[in-house]
Amino acid sequence: MNVKIHPSWKSELETEFEKDYFKQLREFVKNEYKRHTCYPPGEEIFAAFDHSTFQNTRVVILGQDPYHGPNQANGLCFSVRDGIQYPPSLLNIFKEIEQDLGKSLPNTGNLERWADQGVLLLNATLTVRAHVAGSHQKMGWEKFTDKVIRLISEHKEHVVFMLWGGYAKKKSKLIDESKHLILTSGHPSPLSANRGYWFGNGHFSKANEYLAEKGKKPIDW
Repeated sequence: MNVKIHPSWKSELETEFEKDYFKQLREFVKNEYKRHTCYPPGEEIFAAFDHSTFQNTRVVILGQDPYHGPNQANGLCFSVRDGIQYPPSLLNIFKEIEQDLGKSLPNTGNLERWADQGVLLLNATLTVRAHVAGSHQKMGWEKFTDKVIRLISEHKEHVVFMLWGGYAKKKSKLIDESKHLILTSGHPSPLSANRGYWFGNGHFSKANEYLAEKGKKPIDW
């Protein structure tokens, strides 16, 4: 597992990479990729940190696991490769943007265009074994990504955190609400969205209003 990330993140996270738990995690991931098909491809495990610099991060969206089907995961939560059909959760995200901002559904589910604007699309667990959801949970990834959330909270100001669903909402305890905006709602998965816990949350317009208010450039969703 090569830790290929933008230098701005590397300087923030250097000490974390040297910790015992991360060294064990690295070994686990290396063996999993050697023995099984795993996603995303090795060079894209840290893609979220390559597109958005630490300084430029203005929004954090938290997912749980990468997609575990072939050719889907590209290292950014909720995102898929160009040419891949939108998974149900992503379709509901786009539908909410359409409802919230009047933007029509995009041609691709690849969210690199968000990441390049400073949206950190962070999964709590950065790898997964093919067709086995949650297979790399509790191996150390959560400890690492919790550290990332804490770092952003402590060292930055006026970042928007979008926490969707019960799992993501628990991460609010890592964030200083006095200097950041936390937006919570149900998960965009059909199970939650169809019960009325997702649609109408207005997160995308709320995020842009907050950023503009703080003198930051809004996101082109």
